[in-house]
Amino acid sequence: MLRKILKNKVFWAIMFVMMVLYFFCLPSKLFDDPYSTVLESRDGQLMSATIARDGQWRFPESEHVSDKFATAIITYEDKRFRYHPGVDILSFGRALRQNITQGRVVSGGSTLTMQVIRLSRMGRSRSVWEKLVEVVLATRLTLTYSKDEVMTLYASHAPFGGNVVGLDAACWRYYGRSAASLSWGEAALLAVLPNAPALIHPGRNRERLVKKRNALLDKLVANGAIDAFTCDLAKAESVPDEPLPLPRYARHMLRRMTVDGLEQTRMRSSLDYGLQLRAEQIISDHHRRLAANQIHNMAALVADVKTGEVLAYVGNVSNPTAYHGDDVDITAARRSTGSILKPFLYAAMLDDGKILPKSLLPDIPTYINGFAPRNFSHDYDGAVPADKALIRSLNVPAVHMLREYRYERFHGVLKRMGMTTLTRSPDHYGLSIILGGAEGTLWDITGMYASMARTLMNFTEWPGQNRYDRHDIHALRYQPVDTTVGAPLPQLEATSELSAGAIFQTFDALKELYRPGEESGWRYFNSAKSVAWKTGTSFGFRDAWAVGVTPDYVIGVWAGNADGEGRPGLTGTDAAAPVLFDVISQLPGHRWFSRPPQEMEQITVCTQSGARSGQACPETRKQWVVRKGLESPACMYHKKVHLSPDQRYRVHSGCEAVARMVETSWFVLPPVQEYYYRSKNLSYRALPPFRNDCQTSATGMPMELIYPKANARIFVPRDLDGTLGSTIFHLAHRNPKAVVYWHLDGTFIGTTQGNHQLPLAPPEGRHTLTLVDDSGISMEYIFQVLSRM
Repeated sequence: MLRKILKNKVFWAIMFVMMVLYFFCLPSKLFDDPYSTVLESRDGQLMSATIARDGQWRFPESEHVSDKFATAIITYEDKRFRYHPGVDILSFGRALRQNITQGRVVSGGSTLTMQVIRLSRMGRSRSVWEKLVEVVLATRLTLTYSKDEVMTLYASHAPFGGNVVGLDAACWRYYGRSAASLSWGEAALLAVLPNAPALIHPGRNRERLVKKRNALLDKLVANGAIDAFTCDLAKAESVPDEPLPLPRYARHMLRRMTVDGLEQTRMRSSLDYGLQLRAEQIISDHHRRLAANQIHNMAALVADVKTGEVLAYVGNVSNPTAYHGDDVDITAARRSTGSILKPFLYAAMLDDGKILPKSLLPDIPTYINGFAPRNFSHDYDGAVPADKALIRSLNVPAVHMLREYRYERFHGVLKRMGMTTLTRSPDHYGLSIILGGAEGTLWDITGMYASMARTLMNFTEWPGQNRYDRHDIHALRYQPVDTTVGAPLPQLEATSELSAGAIFQTFDALKELYRPGEESGWRYFNSAKSVAWKTGTSFGFRDAWAVGVTPDYVIGVWAGNADGEGRPGLTGTDAAAPVLFDVISQLPGHRWFSRPPQEMEQITVCTQSGARSGQACPETRKQWVVRKGLESPACMYHKKVHLSPDQRYRVHSGCEAVARMVETSWFVLPPVQEYYYRSKNLSYRALPPFRNDCQTSATGMPMELIYPKANARIFVPRDLDGTLGSTIFHLAHRNPKAVVYWHLDGTFIGTTQGNHQLPLAPPEGRHTLTLVDDSGISMEYIFQVLSRM
């Protein structure tokens, strides 16, 4: 009979079909449940999590299960789990016998493997047929998955009471810590819960739950898993009350995960747990201070310079008492940049050889095609060294630098360095790009500062090699890079937007602790660490920035209101810088950047002008400069002048014997720069006037019109009552006692002395302004009045 069956083709066909069905009966994906999105620190501590879409706390499947829980659940549910093929025949037979004897279902005989199948087929009826299906699928599951993988599936999807699913979620909801730190008492209690999850509800069936747990602990003693002393300690542990709230640290990074397509995943981030908590506390402390001025939002980033890994991510404050846009992730919000981009322009100018660190820059009233930048203090220095202009964040010198560098070039530099918000043409931003006319994000700008530091540090780590950071990978990242010992270093290219030498000199200027000028509060920010730092304040006091960088860390801070409301006193100095230095105090390390000698040369510069020394410079000193700085112009401010024997007047060979002339070097600024410079520098000596008998040969102009400039087009306003207003014309003269005679279109209109300002109301059209001083020197300026506003 058997031989006939074996020779029967139908039999073999049926067997083949059954084998195929058996092979494909197990779904490729057992569970299709939605998961929570889980954010962990770099050492695996839970930072934050979202609830799953179906309202369950269900963490993504874990790779490992707590050994204590695995031992406890096997002892309680399936003691032969490690050996049976998915179905325990002995347990199944015993359950069948008990059910027949009792006349009702008192035992199911299901293994952990069968329970995994039942959990994956949630909602199916508990029929005999369904039980047979579970048996078949359980054996198939055993052939596909290892025992540890089956245990992981069970621990990740078992119910633990209420809306808590999975061991990891249960540990955090009931004990406030990870499964790795479970005690034996906790592991035993969680092992009995999936069998009766309703027992965990507060105030219900406490005694039954404790009885079940203790019975399991006694079994663990009997099996030799724990000793009697450990068992007694475990029984003394209390049963958890109502579920605990999950941690809510770095909640904005958690939201960023969902935006970046990492929803329903468990991500091990680059965050440093301790630093994140300290940063959030610092933000909270300063928020209480600023809230009195109705400044409600603040954000901060801390990143590792070498890897770009974000170590602390505070996207906004958390205000439990009132909502002021706290959910907005400020790190990704577009905000006016204020002065925070000035260091990039300063470095670019150094790199181009257009300035040296202490080159004098004009700081005077400036009008460029209707654009009139003003310093924060509404004051002018006349001329100021480039590094001091950067330190004091002066606007007018920055505009003059950008005008020389060209805003089109600077726009390209910023984009290539990682500023992703420059979506319009350079002409849209114009010169205002350096004063906050463009928007940036805290994420981009902090990454750009880190990129500069990384470029410079590459020279320290690879001495003698021209190794630059690739700026297309400069961006910050919140997932850790591979730090395996012996892992190859990232490939770096031999080009960079900014040279290491220019970056070093920029950082060297920015590490000044005392910063004079209108923002005298700089001097209060004392720190034992050397840090290059810069602040920025947007127009209307809407955005306050502060960014600091060391060889190891970069810190970016923003303060303001998410809705864009400006507030008096909302400046980078007062609102953001204190946060910056409080965060810096939490970071280790005291080292500073090394000068890249292969990129720099030591030259002689003029002490007073900061430019390459010329023949007329009386005092010089040594200065390290980038190689391109060797091509910068020589000092043009020191001139050889010839004085009368008493040195009171200038003379020339036409009015004085050459033998009687006194030749000397004189520091000479253009008239407008001199006008403002001498009020701030009492040691400045104005150029002596020509002696009366030498006037006809004078070639230097002693005066210059401040406003309007030559060929300017201006508007004359009307007052509120409709009458024609006036425009203040402003002149600078080297001689503070000089009298100047003003003529408009050939008609005399008045005189000035000392303060040369005159209100004029010229009609629409083209006009000629003639200025004559009491020495007979005259100048003509042509300007045009377009219309009366």
